[in-house]
Amino acid sequence: MIVYVDGNFVDEEEAKVSVFDHGFLYGDGVFEGIKAYNGRIFGLDEHVDRFFESAQSIQLTLPLSRSEMKKAIVETVRRNNLKDAYIRPVASRGKGALGLDPRSCKRATVVIIADAETRHPEDTGGASLSQKGIKVITTTFRRNGPDVLSPRVTSTNYLNNILAKLQANAVGVQDAIFLNDQGFICELTGDNLFIVKNSRVLTPPLWVGILDGVTRRVVLQIAKEMEMEAVEEPLTLHDLYTSDECFCTATRIEVVPIVWIDGRQIGSGAPGPITTKITKRFLELANREGTPIYE
Repeated sequence: MIVYVDGNFVDEEEAKVSVFDHGFLYGDGVFEGIKAYNGRIFGLDEHVDRFFESAQSIQLTLPLSRSEMKKAIVETVRRNNLKDAYIRPVASRGKGALGLDPRSCKRATVVIIADAETRHPEDTGGASLSQKGIKVITTTFRRNGPDVLSPRVTSTNYLNNILAKLQANAVGVQDAIFLNDQGFICELTGDNLFIVKNSRVLTPPLWVGILDGVTRRVVLQIAKEMEMEAVEEPLTLHDLYTSDECFCTATRIEVVPIVWIDGRQIGSGAPGPITTKITKRFLELANREGTPIYE
């Protein structure tokens, strides 16, 4: 694998950052998850815009322009001879002194990784999770509030999410759902959340404390184009438990049905018809649109 590190393309064994990098020491950085399909990078502009927005939010000055960042991402995928890939750009505060003060970091570190990717990282053969759905629990950890660090920042400090994931692992399910301090549904450990109720497609609004997911935006647009009522509104556990269908979305997993929550079967216990229609349409778009890698 060839990795981009601060302007250079190096073999993965040579892809290194300093142990004094504040991304390593303090989780001081931002990242993106981007996907390529059939030689095209889907949503590249949207992902790079969000990457820069996250950096701006934490006062991290990136050493590349948006245009340069896009070119570096495309070139990283090209050098790995990939048509289908999962791409991870990461920017940290950079090398500095021990201690929290970011002023000791003179230049941000930028790394881009491009790896071959299956549709879902937990698929292990047989029916995929996208086909059979997943089971989830509600985590006892609360979503970081916007007064702490906005979930709209794709921060490299993911400890809140990891602790929730450990709870899911402990009881043998695939993921966990966060609530905010008011008890409203937020999202999963790395995915946005949707429900279907009476043919309405519903998802929590950004203000409850969720990531402004690129795939989430596409799914909302798909639902509207298919003449479904697609609405952002606050949701409670009761809404989840009594939904007709439930699914989650993210760049890496695309659209995955949720068929069981906290011991309750959702709908028929299998992917529902609206989820299936949205999934099909999303994959059609993803495999057709995007920034060409090889021209």
